[in-house]
Amino acid sequence: MLETSTDVCSAALFNEGQLLCYRENSEGRSHASTLAVFIDEILKEVNISPANLSAVAVSKGPGSYTGLRIGVSTAKGICYAQNLPLIAVDSLLAMTFGAIGALKEREDDIEGMVFCPMIDARRMEVYSALYSSRLAVVESVKATIVDETTFAPILEKSRVVFFGNGAEKCRSVILHANAIFLEDNFSSAKNMVLPSLEAFKSSNFVDSAYFEPFYLKDFVITQSKKKFL
Repeated sequence: MLETSTDVCSAALFNEGQLLCYRENSEGRSHASTLAVFIDEILKEVNISPANLSAVAVSKGPGSYTGLRIGVSTAKGICYAQNLPLIAVDSLLAMTFGAIGALKEREDDIEGMVFCPMIDARRMEVYSALYSSRLAVVESVKATIVDETTFAPILEKSRVVFFGNGAEKCRSVILHANAIFLEDNFSSAKNMVLPSLEAFKSSNFVDSAYFEPFYLKDFVITQSKKKFL
């Protein structure tokens, strides 16, 4: 399982839902140089070859344009070389699996809570969605510019758990008493196991030749302000 949708790059190997090996780097902008190394280290640690894999799961987005392309192209390369099925996992959904699991260890009752994963876009914009504690979609994935009114309607009705690398910058404007912020990192390959297993059991695979990441927004190239002779 490969997760590269944010500044965290991670890879994990599971067998029937059990974590066998894991690697993670949160330094950012090193995905291209570390992901292949992580995969090689993991396979060597458990002494298997890519031919022994049953499938490859990758975060499909939304998230970092460059990060997603690195993760998806790597996953597609493995699948093509070994004739393996490819599973694409929604980045925000995988984060929510992790957040719900973490909060269950701290709270006696999370029923009725709404979970809001946030991936940092730019300025006060985030990629977000809303899920119930049972992982039902309350609000679909979208790009949102956050201010004090953005989540006011749902906060009036429910406790809302905000998390992800976009949540911290929103803490200063989301001041409602029903707002809960989690500081842990949930953009992790470890949190992809349950949605990946569900997809594998139902043969919900994507075409490894034509699949493209879910960018949500077009890639924007900014023009340098430096002057050259």
